[in-house]
Formats: sequence, C-alpha cells, structure tokens
Amino acid sequence: MKTLLAALFLSASAVATAGAQTSAPATLPQPPVAAKKPHEVKTPFGAVRQDEYYWLRDDTRKNPEMLAYLTAENAYADRMLAPARPLAETLYRETIGRIKQDDSTVPSRTRGYLYYARFDTGANYTILARKADSGGTEEILLDQPKMAEGKGFFQIGDWEVSMDNRYLAYAEDTVGRRQYTLRIKDLKTGALLPDTIGNMDGGAVWSADGRTLFYVDKDPVTLLSKRIKAHVIGTPASSDRVVYEEKDDSFYIGVGRTSDDKFICIVMESTVSNEARCAPAADPTRFTLLAPREREFKYSADHVGNRWIIRTNWNAKNYKLMSVGDGNAARGRAAWKDLVPHSDTVFIENFQPFTGFLAIEERAGGNKRVRILTDAGKSSPVQADEPAYAMSLSGNSEVDTPWVRYTYDSLVTPTTTYETNVKTGERRTLKVQPVPGYDPSRYVTERVWATARDGTRIPVSLVYAKGFRKDGSAALFQQAYGSYGSSTDPRFSPVNPSLLDRGMVYAIAHIRGGQEMGRGWYDDGHLLNKKNSFTDFIDVTRYLVDQGYARKGRVAAMGGSAGGLLMGAVANMAPQDYGVIVAQVPFVDVVTTMLDASIPLTTNEYDEWGNPADKRYYDYMLSYSPYDNVTAQAYPALYVGTGLWDSQVQYYEPAKWVARLRARKTGNNPLVFRVNMEAGHGGKSGRFERYRQQSEWMAFALTTLKVD
Repeated sequence: MKTLLAALFLSASAVATAGAQTSAPATLPQPPVAAKKPHEVKTPFGAVRQDEYYWLRDDTRKNPEMLAYLTAENAYADRMLAPARPLAETLYRETIGRIKQDDSTVPSRTRGYLYYARFDTGANYTILARKADSGGTEEILLDQPKMAEGKGFFQIGDWEVSMDNRYLAYAEDTVGRRQYTLRIKDLKTGALLPDTIGNMDGGAVWSADGRTLFYVDKDPVTLLSKRIKAHVIGTPASSDRVVYEEKDDSFYIGVGRTSDDKFICIVMESTVSNEARCAPAADPTRFTLLAPREREFKYSADHVGNRWIIRTNWNAKNYKLMSVGDGNAARGRAAWKDLVPHSDTVFIENFQPFTGFLAIEERAGGNKRVRILTDAGKSSPVQADEPAYAMSLSGNSEVDTPWVRYTYDSLVTPTTTYETNVKTGERRTLKVQPVPGYDPSRYVTERVWATARDGTRIPVSLVYAKGFRKDGSAALFQQAYGSYGSSTDPRFSPVNPSLLDRGMVYAIAHIRGGQEMGRGWYDDGHLLNKKNSFTDFIDVTRYLVDQGYARKGRVAAMGGSAGGLLMGAVANMAPQDYGVIVAQVPFVDVVTTMLDASIPLTTNEYDEWGNPADKRYYDYMLSYSPYDNVTAQAYPALYVGTGLWDSQVQYYEPAKWVARLRARKTGNNPLVFRVNMEAGHGGKSGRFERYRQQSEWMAFALTTLKVD
C-alpha cells in the first residue's frame, strides 16, 4: 500500500493528463489524478453509460488502490487549505466561545423521574441522568464521555427506560454507519446485562411488564429496516421472535409507543403510503391493522384516553386530523370522523394529544407554529413577533397535564423553551439557550419573497448585522435542502454571528421539494418536477443580488446530502453565479445509484426520485444528475466532504464526482475533497468536532470570497 500511495502522489504532482483541467500555477500543489477504468452501466431497457470511475466503489472499504486515492485527496486538501487554517481556527474559537460548556437540557418528567442531559466543561458528549421528582441525588444512566473514550466515532441512537423504571435499553454506534448495537443496563445494580443485539435500527420499545423489547432488525447489505423482532431479557438474540416482516423494499418500518403508553405500534412508511399495526403494551402479542396501505394514502395515529387521533391526507392534500373511538377502531377509516378540517393555506405537520386537548404543529406563510385545540373546540395559535421563525413541540412526555412545552427559534433568537397552561393561559420561560457574548439586538432577520422563473414566489429567510447596507457589495452565504418534504427552518446557530460580524448576509432559500408552503410545495419539487428545486435556488440567488444583498459571484452556496445534489446541479447549471460551493455528503450519482437495488436505501427512494428502470424517469434523472452532467466549463471553487462509512450517501458518489470534475473542468478555481475516514453521514461525532469540521469549509468559503 505504501508503494501504491507513493505512486499516486507522484501522479498527483505530475502534469495533468490530456483532457484534464487547465494547469494551476506552479506554486500550487497538483491534485491527485484518479485512474480511468472502462465500465458500462446498463439499464433494463438497454441504455448504456460509461462510468470510468466506477472502480472507486468498494463495499468492503478495503481496496488498497481506492484507499490510497482517498488518502491522497486528504493530503491534497491539507495542503490547499493550509493558508486558511488560521482563519478556520479563529472561526472555531469564536463558535465554541458562544457555547455554554457546562450546559444541560430542561428536565422532562416521566413516571416519577426527571430526565435530562448535561455537558461537563470541555466534554464532547453529554451525560444522561435522572433524579426522582420528589428529590434525591442524581443517577447517571449513560456516561457518554467515558463510553466514547478511545473510539474514533461514538453515538447513542436512542434510549428507552422500561415502564417499571428498572431497565435502560440503548442503541450504540461506534462506526458511523447507523448499524446500531442494542444494550441493556440494569438501573438497580448499574450492571450491563449480557443481552446484546447487533445490526439494529436506532431505537427500541419496552412492553408494559419491562421484560420484552421490540426493535427493528436491518438487512446487513441494503441496511433497509426489514423486521420487527421481540427480545426477552435473559434469552439469546438468536431466539428473538419475528413479530413482523416487511416484504416491500420501498417501505421503511419502525416501532414506537403511543403518547399514553397504552399501545405499541409498528409503522410501515414509504414516500406515498403507510400503515400502522398496534397492540396493547400490556399484551403485545396481536397487532391490529388500523388502516391498510393504499398508494397516495398516508396517515399517522396516536392514542389518548379512549380514542385514536389520526393525521391523514385522505381527501386532504395539506392533511387534516380525524378521530375514532376505541370501540370503532377495528372498522378502519370508514369509522374515522373529521376533527380538524383540511385547509388550502395551512399544512398540518404534526400533533400531540393530551387529556382534554391537542397540540398541533402547522405551517403557514412559510413559518412553523404551534396551535392548541381543546376538546371543547377552542383554538388558540401561539403568537410570534418575528417575520421568520420556527416553533416545535418538545419534551411533552406525559399527557395528563395542562402544560404544553415547545421551543421557539429564529435566525436572531437563540432556542427558547416555553410552556403554556391550556387552562389558565399562563406562559412561562423554562430556558433561553445561553450564548456567551451574543447580543441579539445587533442583528436583523427578514422574510423576503423571490420570484422564480415560472412565477412562483419563494420564501427566503435572511439575517444580517444591524447597519447593513444593501449596496450590492456584500458577500452572501445561501443554504437550502429541498427534498423529501423536509423543511429547512430558520433556527439559531452559534456559527452565524461569525459570518454576520464580517459583513456577510446569511440566507435560507425555502425551495420547492420541502414542505414550508404545504404538501404541494413538495409535489412541485420531486420526481418529474425535481428541477424546480434547482432553478428555485438559482433564482433566489439572482433575486438577492438584484436587490443589493450581495454582489454577483460573491455568493457561497451550501447543501448536504440531498442538498448536496442541489449543489451539484447548481454547479452545472449556473456556475457563474457562485464564488464557492460547499457540498457535504452529496447525492450526486443519481442514476447509477437508483439503478442498483443493493445500495442502501435505493428501493425506498423510487417515489422520491423515480425508478430509472422506467425510461421516462431515466431520461429525466440523467438530465440533471450532477455526475452525468459535468462538462468542460469553469466551475466555482468547490469544497466536497464525505464519510467513508456513510450509510445514506455512499462515499464513492462524491469521490467519483470529484474525479470527473478534476478531469473535465476548466480554469484554476480550487477543488478540495475532504474524506472523513472514521465517520458516516453526519461526520465526526461530538459537539465540538462538528464545529471544527464546519470551520474548515467556512474558512475556505470566506477566503475564496475575500471576506476579512
């Protein structure tokens, strides 16, 4: 391997081969040159594409030639980023200086205990603890700093305490591939039980007697959630009973408990359909179907008292709430009754039932808010004073209470946790996230509306320092996601003041493909409408430049995962509009990935992107796939990041994209590729590590845009 690595470095420092980008000045290091090896990618209907970098795929992640190439890319990135390293360190110090190091969460009460997580000063991970709500000493459940010692990656996926408060089940990942190991701790003795279950999803649910755990078993190759199994404490994992097995590979499955703890529910969900099967937690032997799956029919259900509350799109594009009593639940949706009707302008995103009322998360005008609806029919939206904000229900672990807890964020306002009393109207502040040295009065947030090329008005959330002048000279940092119906809310970040204090504007483009403006917003940004996401982003940039928020070309764009697909498409379609593009764990090889059902998550994604086995979808996806549309043109400066163990977007997608960009792009703008060899989709674990990684690409962007 050393010989191969040395040879690769020699080729990297040699003159670029014919067809590669224009040579950079002699003083700059030369990038690695990936070998080209002929490979055909075929479709079921006969189309053939050449993929000269397909060899970079190695599912074992042990191929010496592939690892040498990634190592060389990291070495090249180190050299290219060296001039920006002092700024990166400054940005990192500024960011962590705004983080209260010995912080803790607001305690949440569950079955007589107050649960919370706390950071010790300097720690990367929290200590999970509880106290009896009647008083007493702290009981440490998970000492994550100690558990993470000596590990390159560490993450607790989820944890669950048994109904009798005796046992703690938790899921642990030490690779970053989201293949968790389930462990059980006896909270009475503090000892770990010998019970260990591997290759499971991130969470588990206890039966009412605290002796049986229901968990999701994953396919070891595709990483699809395939089976719900039941594990009885003290028995070997090999004897775990299969409770449910999903045959349709387009569905994810999960297991959870209703808000009142009375039922355990198995949920199967695809992009356009789902179903739920529930059993009493006291006797989880027979799971009853609430409503059968049907294409374009979605619902989710929760239970409190003697009724089920159901959120559904049944004759309701923006969703509505319905209810059914326990005695009629077996009749299916024929027995469901309208509770909150459909609205053309308000999208119901989530809800939580309490005894005597409902708390509803809904979207209106691009903002996410909370509304309270009593059983008597009184409706009360929670008010906000800023033009762009986000509210979320949070920490409501018990239903027999008049208090509803929620968080409030904006690009200016740090996360604030409130609770309001439904009976009295009293509101109290439980916590304002401390941000040392930060003064919100120094910043301004705005909501503007950019007109897309087809006439659609796109909401944009902005923040900048007070006194900012729209004279067309500033630098802009623009971010978006725009896929899966996932909305990008304007939430506070301790990172942003470092941009704003340097005169930059920060913008979130709420492009189609999310659900900021309702379900139709998503429908207009996926499948055969996917290009709307890309053109929306570009049109937002041009609008902000035209309005004087930034100078043309002095714009940094950033997106990750499916947002990385957005970055790849934008780089191909409008490279002249951006000075720098940051693409983290980008999904850029759309067609090849979607043709291969063995790649993790592919089959779940057919209703998001289309199945390229169908020529209509193949042609459309091929027309925007970033990897397939790299051309001989001048691209902006690019920072691309990936994780070798990524389970969501495999490392070889960005690796191939970078290799092809290096071979075809013209000009001298830098392209750096940072490969995290010990992490997956979310990068390195730990609260400070992610800010250190973020500071690297931020410094690259600021240096490129000449931001002091």
